[in-house]
Amino acid sequence: MPAITVVEGDITTLAVDAIVNAANSRLLGGGGVDGAIHRAGGPEILKACEVLRNTSLPDGLPVGAAVATTAGKLHAKAVIHTVGPRYSRSEDRSGLLRSAYTRSLAVADSIGARTVAFPLISAGVYGWPKEDAVRQAVSAIRAAKTDVETVTLVAFNKETADLMRRAIA
Repeated sequence: MPAITVVEGDITTLAVDAIVNAANSRLLGGGGVDGAIHRAGGPEILKACEVLRNTSLPDGLPVGAAVATTAGKLHAKAVIHTVGPRYSRSEDRSGLLRSAYTRSLAVADSIGARTVAFPLISAGVYGWPKEDAVRQAVSAIRAAKTDVETVTLVAFNKETADLMRRAIA
């Protein structure tokens, strides 16, 4: 089980083996964390995503799946793109959310990453309630069979960082 730490700040500035991108299924950039990673990493990330879309992922990246690309100009060695589910009050999609974490860790293992930084997946525009998103993240990371040594949960604000810290205590 990897050690879990929490930082408040900008995920694009971290020097880790892999940064996880809360991407959309198109893999061609977007808003929030996705846009920030593409802007900070430069055009190399978009080019790598376009190659994936033109070869192995012509229909895009499925919800809960993960794939790695170059990190471009980021301090990280790789970006692991994953697609979290949209929150639904009428359908339990928590398994898909946990899958976004566990499959990202499996991809991290496949590229030899030992330090991985995650944003809070699905808690932005996808509407997942933050407390539950944090609970799902921590439980998925703790349950994952992985060689990753350290997972850093990156919060964009103090409120989310505090939720994360309470969840890992």
